[in-house]
Amino acid sequence: MPDGSQPWLSGPAWDPSAPAPAPQPPVPPGGHPWDPAPAGHPAPPQGAYGGGAAGGPVGNGPARGGPTPPPEHAWAPGPEGPQGIPSYADARGGPAAPPPHGWAPEQAAGHFAPPHAPYGGPTPPQHPWPHGPEGPQGIPPQAGAADGPVPPQGGHRGGAAVPPPEHHTVPAPRRAGHGVPGAGAAGGAQPYGPGPAAHTGSAAAPARRGDGGRGSRRRGAAASAGARRSSRTGAAEPGRPRTGRGSGEAAARSRRSEDGRQRRWGRVVKAVGFCAAVTAAVMFLLRGSEAMAALAARPAPTPRATVAPVEAPDPGRVLQIVAHPDDDLYFMNPDLRYSLLTGHPVTTVYLTSGEADGINAVEAKQTTTPANKPAYAEARQNGIRAAYARMATGDRGSAWKRTVVPTRGGGQAEVDVLVAKPQVNLVWLQLREAGSVYDYVPDSLHGLWDEKVPRLESVLASGSPVKQRFSYGKEQLVRTLVGLLEQYRPTTVRSQDPTPGRFPDTRRYTDHQDHFYGARFVQAALAAYAKDVKDRPHFAVQNYLGYVNGSLPSTLDPAEAKEKLDILGVYAWLDKQNHCGSTAGCGDLKVADHPEGNHWTSTVNYARGTGTSWLTSDRAYGLWAFKVLDGQVAVWHRAGLLGSWSGPRLLPGTGMDPGISTVTLPGGRIAAFGTRTSFGARPAEYRREVVYAVQKAPGSEEFGEWQSLGTPEAADENWTSDISGPAVSVDGGGQLAVYVRDGASSLRGRVQQANGGWGPWEQYGGTDLHGTPVTATDGAGRRMVFASTTKTVTGWAQPKPGAPLGRATATGLPDTTLPLTAEGREGGVRLWFRKPGSGNVRTALVTADGGLKVNHLTDLGGLQGFGSVTASGHVLAGRTAGGQLGSDLGPGRPWARSELMFVGAPSSTMTGKAMVSLAVLGLDARLYVSSSADEADAHLAPWQPVGPRNTGP
Repeated sequence: MPDGSQPWLSGPAWDPSAPAPAPQPPVPPGGHPWDPAPAGHPAPPQGAYGGGAAGGPVGNGPARGGPTPPPEHAWAPGPEGPQGIPSYADARGGPAAPPPHGWAPEQAAGHFAPPHAPYGGPTPPQHPWPHGPEGPQGIPPQAGAADGPVPPQGGHRGGAAVPPPEHHTVPAPRRAGHGVPGAGAAGGAQPYGPGPAAHTGSAAAPARRGDGGRGSRRRGAAASAGARRSSRTGAAEPGRPRTGRGSGEAAARSRRSEDGRQRRWGRVVKAVGFCAAVTAAVMFLLRGSEAMAALAARPAPTPRATVAPVEAPDPGRVLQIVAHPDDDLYFMNPDLRYSLLTGHPVTTVYLTSGEADGINAVEAKQTTTPANKPAYAEARQNGIRAAYARMATGDRGSAWKRTVVPTRGGGQAEVDVLVAKPQVNLVWLQLREAGSVYDYVPDSLHGLWDEKVPRLESVLASGSPVKQRFSYGKEQLVRTLVGLLEQYRPTTVRSQDPTPGRFPDTRRYTDHQDHFYGARFVQAALAAYAKDVKDRPHFAVQNYLGYVNGSLPSTLDPAEAKEKLDILGVYAWLDKQNHCGSTAGCGDLKVADHPEGNHWTSTVNYARGTGTSWLTSDRAYGLWAFKVLDGQVAVWHRAGLLGSWSGPRLLPGTGMDPGISTVTLPGGRIAAFGTRTSFGARPAEYRREVVYAVQKAPGSEEFGEWQSLGTPEAADENWTSDISGPAVSVDGGGQLAVYVRDGASSLRGRVQQANGGWGPWEQYGGTDLHGTPVTATDGAGRRMVFASTTKTVTGWAQPKPGAPLGRATATGLPDTTLPLTAEGREGGVRLWFRKPGSGNVRTALVTADGGLKVNHLTDLGGLQGFGSVTASGHVLAGRTAGGQLGSDLGPGRPWARSELMFVGAPSSTMTGKAMVSLAVLGLDARLYVSSSADEADAHLAPWQPVGPRNTGP
């Protein structure tokens, strides 16, 4: 039975996933093949969806896609209102005209500029994004007519590439690649170009708010006023007889006096009208006593002058670094496919050749097929190229240009560029793999990391243009990866999990040793890159679980799982047709019998960064966002309800892992918690620890130094430093506590004492815990903690504020897809999570009176997708199928999808009692914000990027 206290828990209808936007058209190759293609983004179809982020109908124009006439009263040329209404919107909630720079409010944040010209050519100024102080809830200010051209998009700044000594070209495709039809249905992608104005903030179309033709009444009133003024000014009316009684001079004085009275009256009418309009607008926008109280002490904002435009947002550049050919297909898809379909520049680096035992055969022919490691490595390369070509162009035979490039570490790399989509690159380092999942092999990435061998040899694929053998020491491999980072200048780096842990019973690693020791080399390279390279963009990191996915609930809906399996089928060369023209084979026959692996094609999980509490609001209605960029915690801040955003500002302290949790302390200060990785002087000194920093004063942008809470794991060799991110909360007595899942899959925590010190790491029990725990307090101030297992959710609760946490208790909830979100509301703690195998969002209220009890488990539907969901007020948001952000804003309203692709988890928070703020970190490592009034019929404001374009630190 639905929970009546939560009006939208009855399970709103939802729209099926819309098709992905059309991929970027082929760009002819130019320049050196090493160059990653410039960032581009396909423009979605116009006129398909104009109802705003929530997808509601527009009441003032043709249904969903027709043009909206400009309003008569374009009030508020100055700063935007606090409810997300753009400066060009009508003050009383009427229709809004598109701004002069062409960025209509219905455009989703993912609609970037059209694809750039090939390799650095100039780009027409289609949609320049205005700069200057941003509006308070994610609304760009008005731009003027001075829009200039977007500066040309050149190549990377990593230095000129060395000309290759030779190159090989794969035969041209037999058939042209096909595009993906653009979305146009309700709930799908939102269009470019003029269309119906979006409902932003609390502003609504006349049909939804009972406007009743408000604009027409205003026009009628204006006409009547004009007629009345004409009747009073007869002398100025042609053909009207003059009736002055005195001389001509007296008549003139009379006329001048009458004219003066008319001018004064006109000024009075205008002043009264303006005051009334301003008062009505302010009362309309600043609903709620808190918002008005927050504004009471502020001087009236002055209108801003027209600001000059800047470049359109950068869609971001993705660099993936994996151990073996196929790790990306098994463990990073569908994120990889989403990025390729939407035209993001994507480069994947393969550390090893993946030569294994050299036998490329199905199980039945393993014993009769001779071993040939170079040939098997070539077959895997052929399978990867076919899979990427299929994902990017629709044609597995699409041609590649293959070259040799010297590396920073003194070796050579093969670089493959997809001719039809040169922004897609593959880099093959071709080092020896371990050849064993668990057993220690010195000649491996593990042995090189632990310095058991001085150098690791290359194993060259038989078809590779690289012919000269080489080897790398530990530092040379790190330098090689730093050189690749400099060359490709990524804004998002995808890597495998560097600390996967061990199974509690067997003590074996939960992942392949090449996977996580390769990821540690990536960590070391990212740290060196962030420290030593100054001319670079900010970057975010996303880590992915590996083999352990097979024992966890499936995260993908059947359609997405089938698409992922089909791509693995291309890699596995299921049809045995020699489409690549190679005697080594066109794919990896070892996986042909079971291309799904150990259920890996039905799931994907992030290893870190699944928490949704990184956005928070302060007592002055300001917003604070905390994400990890460049291995440091980045802070963005909006001062007050109407202040401008600042940031990102990097807090001192390096080595921070993805994922930050925040909590507001009793005095109003904000505390940020995370984990930090340190390498130490010796390999055995690699470790992770929980750290936190506290705001120096409420509202201050200064934070204290990072303080360490240590780790419940004694040494990395015991559990491979496998701890989760921290979950933090303050109970009703003001007591702060932090919890993590340890390497033994149980719950551990530390509690702050009254004197400010911290107690020891306590053991709270629980078994088979996975992911990151969550915590919140109920209406009585009792702290509750929850963690997912492979079968259900385990919970803990305080009997009263200040008391120790109770024992682990089975909630009886069904299995989830790991990420949980918890929020104290309705007297208890409400949980949100995903249904396995569908992506649907579920919710339940948990109460603690008389023991933990689950109330009203409800399925809210959704747009498939996977990962964490965030919930505040009436807003629910999370990743949808296609990788974009989806949102649910209330009962009976369809799930809506933006075009914004992002890293990690979204986050939301209540700003006062009448506003919900929502934020994500885009693939360009840039913060994007939106908001909605916390009311049943509200809409999300257009997404706004915060800060300058991400081209440098």
